[in-house]
Amino acid sequence: MQRALRIQPNLCTSCMQCELACSFEKEGVFNPAKSRIKIFEFEPEAYTVPYTCTQCAEAWCMHACPVDAITKNLETGAMEVADDVCIGCKVCTIACPFGTVNYNEDTGKVIKCDLCGGDPQCADACPTGAITYVDANWPGYEQRRQLDRLLAGTQMGETADDRPSA
Repeated sequence: MQRALRIQPNLCTSCMQCELACSFEKEGVFNPAKSRIKIFEFEPEAYTVPYTCTQCAEAWCMHACPVDAITKNLETGAMEVADDVCIGCKVCTIACPFGTVNYNEDTGKVIKCDLCGGDPQCADACPTGAITYVDANWPGYEQRRQLDRLLAGTQMGETADDRPSA
């Protein structure tokens, strides 16, 4: 059974516990800048949304990588970056329509969510249940993907007239 992160923005309080848990799990430091999940503020202190890699079925980051450093983990469904293969060219960061593949200046490699090997720490750390790890077949999963696409369009400067209707 494939699982996925379920994000419910209405429950997010912008406490940043997800970012801290992620950065500690992946980098050994409590530093939101090193997190693979980010809190996006639409209005300062008004509306926030946690966002991270959606583990796309047709992962543009994976297809764009010239050295095949990004592969799908068949057990978790996560698109994972092999540090020993990644050359740090950043092509995948450009290919990702959601902006969730980032470059790590310290290592010269790219970083992205890998679902913590099937035990995502962001979900464990979220005190409000805004981030949960659920069966990928839950009824709202496709709505989340649609929301992700909408948010990506908003971040890229699209207007409501530019977006496809639901």
